[in-house]
Amino acid sequence: MNVQVGSEAALRRQAGIATAVLGAVVVAVSALTTPWQVMPPDAPYVAPDPARDFSAAEIARSQAFDAATSVPSYLSLGLTLLFAGLLVATPLGGRVLERLRGPWWVRAILGVLVLTVLVEAVRWPLGIWFEVRLREFGLSTQNWADWSLDRLKSAGVRVVLLSIMVVAVIALARRFVRWWIPAAAGAAALTIAASFIYPVVFEPLFNDFTPMPAGQLRTDLLAMADRDGVPVEDVLVADASRRTTALNAYVSGFGATRRIVVYDTLLKAPEPEVELVVAHELGHAKNGDVLYGTLIGALGAAFGAGLLFLVFAFVRRRTRVTAITDPRAVGAIMGLMSLATVLSGPAQNLISRHIEARADVHALDLTRDPATFVAMQKRLATTNISDLEPDVVEYVLYASHPTAPQRIAMARSWALLNGVPEP
Repeated sequence: MNVQVGSEAALRRQAGIATAVLGAVVVAVSALTTPWQVMPPDAPYVAPDPARDFSAAEIARSQAFDAATSVPSYLSLGLTLLFAGLLVATPLGGRVLERLRGPWWVRAILGVLVLTVLVEAVRWPLGIWFEVRLREFGLSTQNWADWSLDRLKSAGVRVVLLSIMVVAVIALARRFVRWWIPAAAGAAALTIAASFIYPVVFEPLFNDFTPMPAGQLRTDLLAMADRDGVPVEDVLVADASRRTTALNAYVSGFGATRRIVVYDTLLKAPEPEVELVVAHELGHAKNGDVLYGTLIGALGAAFGAGLLFLVFAFVRRRTRVTAITDPRAVGAIMGLMSLATVLSGPAQNLISRHIEARADVHALDLTRDPATFVAMQKRLATTNISDLEPDVVEYVLYASHPTAPQRIAMARSWALLNGVPEP
């Protein structure tokens, strides 16, 4: 018995050292590569001021929308934390899954499915509440059948991805004593593979994508990409209008799967504003932001595998699951993954806000048109009913982009620095 205890302690010590090193690498790489200062130090400071660019009615509408959606959003977050906490701190998951039968891998997959269905059922009314608010403010164009189908598809994607991860962890634990080592390598590889696969496999489940029609706008966008030195595989239009009135564009994938995607709702905006949005996305492509995010995510996933090994030694006592090789451990694994996602969110948002700000500066450098940039930000903020003055908690938990007033203020700072008329 003492030999076994000593062996387990040695394994935890080895895993602890490896995980600490990985964690330090993640922090160091993130700290050293995040563009904390996107404007030159001598750039004039311009204070964000919503009242300067938005009417009292627009500010009031933003506040009303935030108030209407905050309660279901916070309740949904609370339920996520509560459910995850129950899975890692009580025998609930094991008791729910102990009735499942079949080979261990079948029981693991069924466990992921059962627990996902349970949490989705509990959160479904909150989703309806949030969707009703979106419709009241004119942001949603979906009927209930399409909304339900999208939600089921999202849950299905989660089940597939979680099943792959959970089955892999259990399989490796059944094969190797130091299973965190291949698990870390596998988690990193899966993260990288997902960046290639997601744009071409999962995104089409939710939208249809068509090449932007030939015309002056497409010609101008491709010419701008060429001038910027960014190889673009294609510019696609997503049929987002069947779901929302919101305006958006994004870049996904890299290499052969990289593409810039523009919502069809955005094409209703003046062409110079569309060009500025795409210039922002070209900034992401030029700086390799998708690849950077993938590599950081891969390191974080590897760190998470080591952390899972360490934490599960304590969680199993509370969940009364003897080992991670037991399919009943699926609940604890899912709970820990869920908690890790929530807890890492603020750090991811912090990094994302600076990366988005750098892409804004890139768009300004490329177009040298801060007036249109400001007009575009105002259009995005009013159409999407963005929160113009989020409180600290909302900003930390949810804000992956700077606020519209912050982005507008930066554009004015850029104009003053570059001798361009301040918009």
